[in-house]
Amino acid sequence: MSRNGIFAALAVSLILSAGIAGAQEQPATRAPAGQPIAPAVQEPIEQAPSARPPAAAPMAQGLQPAPNGATSEEPSISLVLPHDLSPWGMFMNADIVVKAVMVGLAFASLVTWTIWLAKSLEVFGGKLRARRAADAIDNAATLMQARRELGHNGGPGALLVRAAEEERALSAGALDHVSGDGLKERVASRLSRIEAAAARRMSRGTGLLATIGSTAPFVGLFGTVWGIMNAFIGISQAQTTNLAVVAPGIAEALLATAMGLVAAIPAVVIYNVFARSIAGYKQILADASAGVERLVSRDLDFRTVPPAAAMAAK
Repeated sequence: MSRNGIFAALAVSLILSAGIAGAQEQPATRAPAGQPIAPAVQEPIEQAPSARPPAAAPMAQGLQPAPNGATSEEPSISLVLPHDLSPWGMFMNADIVVKAVMVGLAFASLVTWTIWLAKSLEVFGGKLRARRAADAIDNAATLMQARRELGHNGGPGALLVRAAEEERALSAGALDHVSGDGLKERVASRLSRIEAAAARRMSRGTGLLATIGSTAPFVGLFGTVWGIMNAFIGISQAQTTNLAVVAPGIAEALLATAMGLVAAIPAVVIYNVFARSIAGYKQILADASAGVERLVSRDLDFRTVPPAAAMAAK
């Protein structure tokens, strides 16, 4: 072989040996399966000052103006909204119309309880006097005896007895020529008028209770509707649906409905109680009136009896 051929063969052998050595060293650098690879140690790279976020950026975000020139109104609204959601606080912060509704309902409730107190005493006293008069009339044998028992009492029972005596005195001249049927009819007519007058007098004030009980819920509903309208108007002006904006107006509106129910429910209950009590009072007066009619009929029968027998019966 020539010298050039020898040099070429040596060069090829060197290249081959270098490739074999590189292939043997490469698997040795790989980590075995199942073992973590150690992270490469890197030197910390300093961040440029311009890349760091400014420390005051979060604080300034809440103070930046809103886009399109609009300012954020939520912080300012939260400062002027009423924080006192007690009944008195809601009343003071309510609209003038809602305030007027609440004042009217409070006055209606006061009237209801005033009527209850006054009418309870009146009905109790009237029933007591009427029952005593009815007992005295039932225990009497004649109309004169019943008048003596009742004396100058001003109750309806005494009025029934006096009216029967007056009618009998006015018809005394005609009783000798006619029967006593006409007298009985006239007495019954006067007694029925006295009963009706006593019932009307006892029923005074109960009609107002019925009016309050039927209209108070609707008055409170009117205040609620007006308050909710104002709440929606406030939402549109504030351009936000934040609960702090919506809740006070709705709470004030619902307070009007609550006051309407507070005024209406006791009025209805008290009216029903008085209706039953007055019906019992009328029944007692009817019993007393029936007793007076019996006494008149008995006196007419004694008119035809001989005087000795009549005195013995009395």
